[in-house]
Amino acid sequence: MSIAKEIAPHLPYLRRFARALSGTQASGDAYVVATLEALVADPASFPRDVPPKPGLYRVFLQLWSSVGLNEMAPSADVERSAVERNLDALTPRPRQAFLLRTVEGFSIEEVGEIMMISSAEAAGLVQSAGQEIAEQVATDVLIIEDEPIIALDIETMVEELGHRVTGVARTHREAIALVAKKRPGLVLADIQLADGSSGLDAVNEILGSIDVPVIFITAYPERLLTGDRPEPAFLITKPFQPEAVKAAIS
Repeated sequence: MSIAKEIAPHLPYLRRFARALSGTQASGDAYVVATLEALVADPASFPRDVPPKPGLYRVFLQLWSSVGLNEMAPSADVERSAVERNLDALTPRPRQAFLLRTVEGFSIEEVGEIMMISSAEAAGLVQSAGQEIAEQVATDVLIIEDEPIIALDIETMVEELGHRVTGVARTHREAIALVAKKRPGLVLADIQLADGSSGLDAVNEILGSIDVPVIFITAYPERLLTGDRPEPAFLITKPFQPEAVKAAIS
């Protein structure tokens, strides 16, 4: 099987990882494109000692780590979002390990294989990231979710991280009303809501009036990872792991 066929199913998820790592869709997608260009130029660089998906992530991180810009502080005159600043609060290697483990769902052993370190070192990096995340500043969080049990689980996780929940909206209309009462610092949104309304439409309306980072939590991530339109930088798949939600929030 060709490399292209082996890695094609994993590209939407690599884009998700790249965006979470860089903090923006444009930057993350640019690194994925650069990774593919590198593989086209040198197919022999694709690792064969691990399965295709970890191999693809390994090639990506090798490219990411080879660019000196990623190890430097950003220029003071560059306007950056709160999401980028929060991500940059994590040192590079712990951030990589933490996102691989919690957002992408790789085992500690696989994280070690991707980063070419031992499992013990990988576990140490994940733990280090968790400690750094706990030290970040808390914010107000709006939850858009129509399933009460899931909403309660998310609310509990948000509060355990030291954040404040401004409200839980079950519909598009409720979400807009809650934002009007109190501006959130973060939005967690499902796509399909109780009355048949769209969480995506609600988020688009919210973003029309305020600039706020958004995390989508959905059972159908492939619907938002088509490459045909602007895609969310932060996307969690249902059923989700609590660690994945905590990582994305932080």
